[in-house]
Amino acid sequence: FVRLFAAPTHSFRVLEDECEIDLALDDPTDERVDQAFDLANQIIWECRPIQIRQVTTQEAASLPLRKEPARAGELRLIEIDEFDLTPCGGTHAKSTGEVGVIAVRSWERAKGLTRIQFMAGIRVLSDYRRANRTARAVAELLSAGREDSPALLKKLIEENKKLTRRVRDLDEVACRVEAEQILRESRLETGYRPPDPTIIAKIFDDRDADSLKLLALALMTHLNVVALLGSRDGETARLVFARSPDGPGDMNALMKEACVMLDGRGGGKIDLAQGGGRKIEKLKEAIDSAYREFSGIIAP
Repeated sequence: FVRLFAAPTHSFRVLEDECEIDLALDDPTDERVDQAFDLANQIIWECRPIQIRQVTTQEAASLPLRKEPARAGELRLIEIDEFDLTPCGGTHAKSTGEVGVIAVRSWERAKGLTRIQFMAGIRVLSDYRRANRTARAVAELLSAGREDSPALLKKLIEENKKLTRRVRDLDEVACRVEAEQILRESRLETGYRPPDPTIIAKIFDDRDADSLKLLALALMTHLNVVALLGSRDGETARLVFARSPDGPGDMNALMKEACVMLDGRGGGKIDLAQGGGRKIEKLKEAIDSAYREFSGIIAP
């Protein structure tokens, strides 16, 4: 990177499975990173000798060091024949060929620098095998060639986004119909008497938070309605409390009390709040408690 792009190394780290360097490379691209690693691998495969030299600070001052020494006194220099000369106290190979190969795993912009993760030697082969198995597995799932998989996967993701939006639109329509049905049945069962509010307390199975909220929003569009909705969603208890703009009660306050019973958290606004917790076995108790408390608020 220094030779090709005048981009010095700011820091270097040896991690458990890879190495990491931070470079002053202002405009990184895959092509530039590959170009630098191609040059490094060329030097490796030329099996250039690596020599260790001991010099004084005065002697080092006259040498073309890649970076300035961090201390004074006698210095240990590592020289790659006709390519690199730098102070370093680490363990080194006798020739560049002993490194075998280096390969980039990833790069990113970090703290104003370019951070590159890479591997060397036998770890490159191990990483290639894992990556190749993953690529082949993805290709088999897509019934495509390995090289065709990224484009096909991108297409599938875009199609999935469109379908997800379409499903959400249809779910909104379904929730409006469901809300009307729930409201009609509830008023028939309870003998609805205006201007009393209609209280809907209902628990569902396997209904996610988004769908539960859509139903609550649909119920909110009707006059003088309060919805206390819950769902057993996997291992989580979901809650959405909502009321019409003209309805009574503080949904946020009710939600916070209910979430305490579920060992969870939640909140929102006075007319709409949502939350949940991990004590799914307490869901009915939490809904019933909210219903009783709300009924007490509106009781004459």
